[in-house]
Amino acid sequence: MIRQLLQRTRLRRLDLAAIELLVCDVDGVLTDGGLHYDEQGQVVKRFDVRDGLAIRMLQRAGIEVAFLSGGRSGAIEQRARHLHVNHCLVGVGDKHSALRQLQANLQLERHQTAFIGDDLNDLTVRPATGLLICPSDGARGLRRQADWVLRRRGGDGAVREFSETLLRSKNKFNELQNVGWLYNNS
Repeated sequence: MIRQLLQRTRLRRLDLAAIELLVCDVDGVLTDGGLHYDEQGQVVKRFDVRDGLAIRMLQRAGIEVAFLSGGRSGAIEQRARHLHVNHCLVGVGDKHSALRQLQANLQLERHQTAFIGDDLNDLTVRPATGLLICPSDGARGLRRQADWVLRRRGGDGAVREFSETLLRSKNKFNELQNVGWLYNNS
């Protein structure tokens, strides 16, 4: 209860409507974090279609979406292409520097950036983000320092949960909810 109150207090201080860039870690955020190998030894990842549709809705609303991952499997790049995510940074060792460079390229600032991560390596982006978020099953150390711990698990609608709240803050969700989605699904 106290934790939820603290998170709500932190969120009140943040202006969700100012967010123009959502950066997502991939493994443990857009996937459940598990690695599955096929017979050829290639990594196969499972992505949640609701998260994909959420990304497309954000893009339609003019919000930039980026993937920022330390991993590299081919599946990440494929998913980014499928969702028309133009900023897919994989094999990144220094997430903070990569995020700062992306912000400079997009001419966006810290308070305009939200980041969803799931593990301790994602804490390094804290100084570059206005909002640090993690799925409910994120690492304890990250959950303790996050501005917002989502109710949904990574790979199970966590990105969708945040996206709907962000779109509501910008008064762009009601139309989608009332009329439906007329564009390509994901």
